[in-house]
Amino acid sequence: QVQLVESGGGLVQAGASLRLSCSASGRYFNTYALGWFRQSPGREREFVAAINWSGSSEHYADSVKGRFATSRDNAKSTVYLQMNNLKPEDTAVYYCAAGRPTGTTMSYFSDQQYEYWGQGTQVTVST
Repeated sequence: QVQLVESGGGLVQAGASLRLSCSASGRYFNTYALGWFRQSPGREREFVAAINWSGSSEHYADSVKGRFATSRDNAKSTVYLQMNNLKPEDTAVYYCAAGRPTGTTMSYFSDQQYEYWGQGTQVTVST
């Protein structure tokens, strides 16, 4: 079992940066892929970014490509989401999740592939 706790959210102005952290406890953290998803009121939860178990491959939604970057430090059992040039449409609750996607690129995009979820952290971007 893996427990996940996100931190680093907040209120920022458009164009600013934030770095979210997701700290994990439990065994076998370094065997799981870590994904980031977000959900805003009235909208479905959507994929943001993911990184495989070793950190050797990353995947991003088109809406954040070039602005967001995810990384992981397996020694610290922590995954990060660096968010640059934030836009008002990035406003949402951000969740990290751990799972074992099947390996295809598309599998990382599906929340069904992730078994463990954090409680979420709010990111609000003002104009």
